Amino acid sequence: MTERINLGKAAPELYEGLHELHVRVAAVCRSAGMEDGFSHLLLTRASQINRCAYCIRMHTRDALACGESTDRVNLLPAWRETGYFNAKERASLELLESITLVAEDQVPDSVYQRAREVLSEKEVVAVAWLAVMINAWNRIAVTSRYAVDD
Repeated sequence: MTERINLGKAAPELYEGLHELHVRVAAVCRSAGMEDGFSHLLLTRASQINRCAYCIRMHTRDALACGESTDRVNLLPAWRETGYFNAKERASLELLESITLVAEDQVPDSVYQRAREVLSEKEVVAVAWLAVMINAWNRIAVTSRYAVDD
């Protein structure tokens, strides 16, 4: 594999800015009532879509450390086919996936409307900012080819 420039090391001030955003987004999520474990499941799901091995490993570990079950972690890619997620979690997952895949269909009104039916404004804002933030992290890690070794 071609050696890559580590974007975080090459521009530490930008990396720190994204880290500060991460801290602020986590606070917004908590303020909206989102459990830390579920926020890590959302981060994991976006990372799965973006095929960011580094972030998948990190946020899976974080979700488990926050008390998420192995079943919920393992079934995350197939969440629609399970009964493991409540209505708010399902709306959050759908909205996060749509924002992550924004190039495909621009976050359809139908997805947004379903989210607004069960999520408060604060919850929608939290999920949206979480998606924006993790998609930035995924792009840094994938572009820099952050190592994921045993």
